[in-house]
Amino acid sequence: MQLFEQILSCYGWEGAALAGATLLMLGVQLYYYIFVYGRIPGYKNNRRPQTMDREPPVSVVVPLFSEDYSFVEERLPLILAQNYPDFEVVIVYVGHDSDFYEDLVRLKQSFPQITTTKIHLDPRFPISRKMALNVGIKSAHYECMVFTSTDAVPQTDRWLSLMAKGFMRGEIVVGYCGVERGKGFSNYMMRAWRMMHSADWIARAVQRRAYRGTLHNYGFTKSLYFGANGFSHLNMNIGEDDLFMQRVMTRDNVSVILSPRASLREKMWGGMGWWMSQLRYFGSAFRFYPRAVKTFVRWEIGSRVLFFATVVCALAVMPPEYKLAALLLAVIRYVVVAFEVRRIARRLGEGGIAGRYFIYDLLGPLWAAALGAMLLRRDNRVWR
Repeated sequence: MQLFEQILSCYGWEGAALAGATLLMLGVQLYYYIFVYGRIPGYKNNRRPQTMDREPPVSVVVPLFSEDYSFVEERLPLILAQNYPDFEVVIVYVGHDSDFYEDLVRLKQSFPQITTTKIHLDPRFPISRKMALNVGIKSAHYECMVFTSTDAVPQTDRWLSLMAKGFMRGEIVVGYCGVERGKGFSNYMMRAWRMMHSADWIARAVQRRAYRGTLHNYGFTKSLYFGANGFSHLNMNIGEDDLFMQRVMTRDNVSVILSPRASLREKMWGGMGWWMSQLRYFGSAFRFYPRAVKTFVRWEIGSRVLFFATVVCALAVMPPEYKLAALLLAVIRYVVVAFEVRRIARRLGEGGIAGRYFIYDLLGPLWAAALGAMLLRRDNRVWR
């Protein structure tokens, strides 16, 4: 109380209000990075009760929407080379190239664990990823299924083993997928954005309030899928990893697999313009999220912006000692943020993020604002 009275007497109501706003936003930021994101590095899924006595056989379902020989020659072998005794790879080819499909079928001669099925592509009847996954789920021979994409690259041969262990403690398994590491500012921003936006849903999942996974690295059981009558929001081409998952996730049925050995990396097919287009496409589902989730996601960015704004205001108009105090609070915040980001990056197998994180820390809200403006316009690619 004395401190407040001293601030009031020295700097007036404006200075006291500015100090209160700065401290409040700092408190929100510290709460997020220490008590929310800070749970990620120390999380252990084996603390959850076990429902199976051993790792189950697993079907890996991969939709293939083009004649992608680079997937067949470069990324499929990394899936087939997984160090796991009992698994199959179900490839759902959506296309009309008979020769390419025959090449896929012939792979079974060398790799018996491959199962291939085809959906004929007719331009008059577009096939969504959910439709392809539905065919893959029906073609899978095993109860437990892991889903990935043709763009995702396993980082080790332990990926599938660790994901399969998740089914011993839950009907749903979610893992992390980062962005492949490259050169330049754009690649850094993409990788930082993916890691920190994944931290939102991972943090909620480890608190047993899961609301989504990533389409490149998640799984569930057949019983769960058919018990929910399949995917939801069938008028949308997206939503299988979030809107559907929100229907079936509970406090007790989600396993979270966090390990550099269980992480995937998504290949990038363009620069910043392509990336923003992807964010707009998949971000179109966000408006249908529960209000509590939207509030949780927005408050971190919002409190960061307001904290920066109050510090800048103090530096612009307040006396020297006030400016010094505002700078000190900014330094304290960033030290905490950088420390927690480094711990999260280490747990997820991300390198080269923490050292330059101040760039993303400052520019991230501007990027989020640009994406928010893009999402105001309807994306016709989303709707069927």
